[in-house]
Amino acid sequence: MVPEDGARWLIQEEGTFPVLKRNLQETNLFSLDLLMNTVMGLSEDVRAVAQELIEQESVTIISHIDADGISGEAILSQALSRAEIRVTSVFVRQLEPLTMRQVPRDESLKLFCDLGAGQQNLIKEHGLSGDEVAIVDHHVSQPCDQDYLQANCLPYGHTKLSAAGVAYLVAKEIDSGNTDLAPLAVVGNVGDMMAREDCGLIGPAKEIAYEGAAHGSVEIRKHDLNCYGISTRPLHVCLSYNDDPFIPGISNNPGGALRFLKNLGVPLQDSLQRWLVWDEIPYEDRRVISSALAQQLLANGGTIARLFCESYLFPGERERTPLRNAQEYATLLNACGRWSRPRVGGNICRGDRGAAYREAEHMLTNHRAIIRELLQFILDSGVTDISHLQYIHVGNRFPDTIVGIGAGMALSKLNREKPILIMVEQPEDPSLTKVSLRATEQMLSRGMDLQEVATMASEKFGGAGGGHRIAAGAFIPRESEQEFIRHVNELLAGQCANKGAGHR
Repeated sequence: MVPEDGARWLIQEEGTFPVLKRNLQETNLFSLDLLMNTVMGLSEDVRAVAQELIEQESVTIISHIDADGISGEAILSQALSRAEIRVTSVFVRQLEPLTMRQVPRDESLKLFCDLGAGQQNLIKEHGLSGDEVAIVDHHVSQPCDQDYLQANCLPYGHTKLSAAGVAYLVAKEIDSGNTDLAPLAVVGNVGDMMAREDCGLIGPAKEIAYEGAAHGSVEIRKHDLNCYGISTRPLHVCLSYNDDPFIPGISNNPGGALRFLKNLGVPLQDSLQRWLVWDEIPYEDRRVISSALAQQLLANGGTIARLFCESYLFPGERERTPLRNAQEYATLLNACGRWSRPRVGGNICRGDRGAAYREAEHMLTNHRAIIRELLQFILDSGVTDISHLQYIHVGNRFPDTIVGIGAGMALSKLNREKPILIMVEQPEDPSLTKVSLRATEQMLSRGMDLQEVATMASEKFGGAGGGHRIAAGAFIPRESEQEFIRHVNELLAGQCANKGAGHR
């Protein structure tokens, strides 16, 4: 749906795949004030943080290592640098007593991005006063008797906006000319799964994408194929990896996907015998493929509700690269963070398409290889299946930074009716176990909320947890693993029972 804001848009209809284009003569109608009006009370907090930042001589950004944190840091650091404010950045996997040591003891304002809201007591214990800290976040805010300046979308009901999205609002408040940073906010929003449930961004996150489209740096496809890898993977491979929706005979079946496409009689290779990616397939052939996929779903009792989505591409990036597509750009940044090189991802966000990009590509290749090994290990070892949960402990075989990704991939090949929980040892602290939880949209519709489960269950055993409804994690004492699992199962059962009771 086009924003009902008086702005004029041109929808270039391409049949099933309309592409949003900007009207070059009227892009000024999409203003900062209009964007801020969509976020209501959040705008005051954003303005307060921005005002505090521009009064500083120096700022230290402490940010998370995932795609949202990396893109959020890149947005904030560039906005501050343009305002001639000295910036240094620190990336951390999570805020806890050991990582707080990386926060410098100097005169700079400490700006926490994609973390901090849920760790305010820890920040206080570190000795940081109210006038030394600002927080840009989208996680549940922890009660604290120290009043820290915070721009957080969650208390205002904006559950589908990432920290990078909030960072973009702050950057625009610092200088309205920072519109060119919109693609990074889109990457952060998509990377933090803000587009997954609704097959596209909604609310303020969607408005930011539209602002990027008005700027010309974002291309929005209204009804694109809901499939990861449409810009880089051969179409049959792309389809075989897709499980949302799960298409019988195609999902998890590269050979079956290729036979399906060949039977349609559409060209799948170019003149050099190179496999085509979805983006390269002519419009009429895409219509044929989409219609056939819909028929395949319906013939097997499925629904086409999730077959199409709104996708976000960056026309300024080279074709057939991960940077062309918001989903794949986010994966590249995640690979950098998961392998302890978030600064490489940050450099890519700042425009480095040379050494940093080559290093990131190498990490992405390694990242995918290790995840494939993890997935195979899970499938070969098997999970333990209990009433409302399936779980496995992978020991110390894999880095704890990737087990969550492996959990999400394994879920499509295991029991799709129950969340999966994966535990992994912490080599740097043998007394702790890291836990990753993943669910599906269908599970959420039954009342499951993994963020609530991870938080409540970990606190019971002296640990800490958090995340989102569909994906969450926790750190717990190693000796509490089995009790923790039992409690998680009980909490999930209670959530489903409450949801069911509400519908009777």
